[in-house]
Amino acid sequence: MTTVRPYRPDDRPALYDICVRTAHEGGDSRHIYPDLDLMPSIFAAPYAELEPDLTFVLDDGERAVGYVLGTADTAAFVEAYRASWLPRMRERFPALDGPPTTPSETMIDLMYRPKRMIVPETVGYPAHLHIDLLPSHQRKGHGRALMHAFLDALHRKGVAAVHLAMVTANAPARAFYDRLGFHEIPVADPGPLTYLGRSTARG
Repeated sequence: MTTVRPYRPDDRPALYDICVRTAHEGGDSRHIYPDLDLMPSIFAAPYAELEPDLTFVLDDGERAVGYVLGTADTAAFVEAYRASWLPRMRERFPALDGPPTTPSETMIDLMYRPKRMIVPETVGYPAHLHIDLLPSHQRKGHGRALMHAFLDALHRKGVAAVHLAMVTANAPARAFYDRLGFHEIPVADPGPLTYLGRSTARG
């Protein structure tokens, strides 16, 4: 039976695998980012490490096949990420000496710019999240179950609203978020991203 449950440390390999296989506009990223630790080290592992109580997985009875994770306070997360996560990444992914020239270097550059997570237009939505499911478990209601677990956890913490940033080109993801009641947050210079937000209250 497939269930949503809190993250455990032994889920880490599955967490990395899910991230890698969904990191390119919702699809497999291995042909773009050959180092399989890179994308999880930016978009998954720091959340599981720094805010494990807001990390949930979809368990198919054998392993995690999806996750939702994030932070209750984006500004505080940026400071914790800078203070305790980045120092552990410096040997594995050294900071660039110049402008990025490859997709992987672009991501490493992002890794070292955590303040990019602080977008003035999202100040009213202090929490943010990432959600990913393996293709085999998409479009079956599991994403909704994961999202509800995360929203309920935020609501219990007294966090009123949450935002996310998605690649604008990922149309299926946008349809999913629309169905869950997210709305677009106008951002002055969003680049390739669209920002969405909603209340943490069930409605």
